[in-house]
Amino acid sequence: MASTDAPITLDLPEGVLVTGELRPGYDEILTRPALELVAQLHRSLETRRQECLAARADVVRRVADCEDLDFLPETAQVRADDTWRVADPAPGLVDRRVEMTGPTDRKMTINAMNSGARVWLADQEDANTPLWENVVEGQINLRDAISGTISFTSPEGKEYALTTTDQQQLPTIVMRPRGWHLDEKHITVDGQRVAGGLVDVALYLCASAQLQLDAGKGPYFYLPKMEHHLEARLWNDAFVLAQDALGIPQGTIRATCLIETYPAAFQMEEILYELREHSAGLNAGRWDYLFSVIKTYRTRGADFVLPDRAAVTMTAPFMRAYTELLVRTCHRRGAHAIGGMSAFVPAKDEEVNAAAYEKVRTDKEREARDGFDGSWVAHPAMVPTCREVFDAVLGDRPNQLDRTREDVQVRAADLLDVASTPGEVTEQGLKANIEVAIAYLSVWLTGRGAVAIHNLMEDAATAEISRSQVWQWLHQGITLDDTGEKVTPELVRKLTDQVLEELPGGADEHRAATELFLQVAVAEEFADFLTVPAYETMP
Repeated sequence: MASTDAPITLDLPEGVLVTGELRPGYDEILTRPALELVAQLHRSLETRRQECLAARADVVRRVADCEDLDFLPETAQVRADDTWRVADPAPGLVDRRVEMTGPTDRKMTINAMNSGARVWLADQEDANTPLWENVVEGQINLRDAISGTISFTSPEGKEYALTTTDQQQLPTIVMRPRGWHLDEKHITVDGQRVAGGLVDVALYLCASAQLQLDAGKGPYFYLPKMEHHLEARLWNDAFVLAQDALGIPQGTIRATCLIETYPAAFQMEEILYELREHSAGLNAGRWDYLFSVIKTYRTRGADFVLPDRAAVTMTAPFMRAYTELLVRTCHRRGAHAIGGMSAFVPAKDEEVNAAAYEKVRTDKEREARDGFDGSWVAHPAMVPTCREVFDAVLGDRPNQLDRTREDVQVRAADLLDVASTPGEVTEQGLKANIEVAIAYLSVWLTGRGAVAIHNLMEDAATAEISRSQVWQWLHQGITLDDTGEKVTPELVRKLTDQVLEELPGGADEHRAATELFLQVAVAEEFADFLTVPAYETMP
C-alpha cells in the first residue's frame, strides 16, 4: 500500500461521487476505470435490481396468504431438458475438497492463504462488515495476496507473510460480494446509491482480474442471498457487461451461487441455467437458509416454528431434502456441489476441542457420503479434518461429479416439512439467541464481521437466525417448553437484562447493539435484514 501524507484525489467519471474517506492506497483501487465500470453496471442494472427486491416482498405476502413455495411451472422446461450443462470447471476450481472462509482483513487474508485449503472464500459479505475501510482495504489485501506482496505486523509485533508466492500452491480465491439488498452509501451514481455487490465485483475485477489470469486462474465469485433465478440472470448480465468492458473473454468469470434462501431451494436448476456459461456450482448455505425459512414463513403458525437453534441439525428431514436435492441438481448439470459451514473454532479446553473436532468430522463425513465435492470450515485448524474426510472418499479424484444421485427424489412437500424437525423451544434457547445477537452486533458495529462466541464462529447469518427466532416466537405466541412461560416483549426484555449482566462490559458496552436488537426483535413489523438498519448507524 502506498504511504504518503499528500492529499488523495480521485479521477471521477461524470455523475460519480465518492464520499468515503480516502486513505493512502485507496486511489489504487478507486481508479477511473473501476468507477466507470461501477457507473456502467449501475445505469444498466439498477432498475431491474429494484424490481427483483420488490418481487421478494411479494413472495412473502403470498406465503402469508397461505400460498406455499413450489417449483415454478413457468420454468418446467428448463428442469425437464436433459441436454444443457454448465461450463466445465475453471482453472483452480477443479478440486474444491476443502474451502476456508473468512473476512478480507490483512491478517486473515494471510492466514487463509496459508491454511492448506483448496479454495478461500474471501468474504466481503457476512463475515465482513460494510464499513468503508473494509470495502476498500479488502480489495487492497486481495490484490496484494495474488501478487505475492502481502505482509502484516500485528500491534504486538508478530509478523505474518505468505509461506509461498506460487499461486498454484495457494488456495484459489473466490470473493463473495454483498447481496443485492445492500447499498453502498459512499459511492453514488447520478445521485443514487449503488448496489454494494456491484461495487465489490467491479473493484475486484479492475484490481485483480488480470493478476488472477496471469497466475493461471481467474476472477471467481460466490454469489449470496439470491431468492429468484431472475436475480441470477441479473448477475449474469453484470458479468457479460464487465467482461466486455475489461476486454476479457466471455465465460472467464465464474460464480458459485449460495442456495441460502428458502425460495431459491425451489429454483436451483434455473439458477444454474441462468449462469451456465459463468457457473461454478452451488453451495448449501445452511445458516442463512434457516434464517430464510423463518423469515419467509414467519406468520404461518406452529408448523413453521423451528425449535432452539442448537437443536436444528442437518439431519432434520427438511434440511436433508435441501442438501440432497442440491447435490442431485448440481451433478446432473456438471456443476460442483459444495457443503455447508462448520462453525466450530478451536478452544483452549481440550475436552471441548475433542468434541468440536468430532462434530466437524461427522458433519463432513455425511456431506462426502452424500456426494458433495467439498465443504467449508471457518478456521484454519479445521482444514486438515475436512481434507482427511474428503481424501478418504475422493482419493485421487478431484470431485464426485460422476455421482449423479438419481436415487434422490425431492418433492416440494419435503422441502416444506419444517414441522418434522425434532426439538423444543426453551428459555435457554431464547437467552442464547439474545446473547448471540447482541454480542455479535456489538462487534459488527465496530467493523468486525466474524467473531467466536462459545467456540462457534458467528457471522451475520447466525445473528439473523437469532433475532428472527425471537421475533417469530414472540409473534406466534409460543410457550416455552421447559418453563411454560409465554414469549412476550416483557420476557424478552427481562432476559435481555440478564444477558447484559453476564456479558463482558455490561449494559454500557453493549448499549447500541442492545437498542438495535430490541428494535428488530420486538417490533411489530419484521425487518428483512438486520444489517440494513445497522449499516445506517455506521459512518
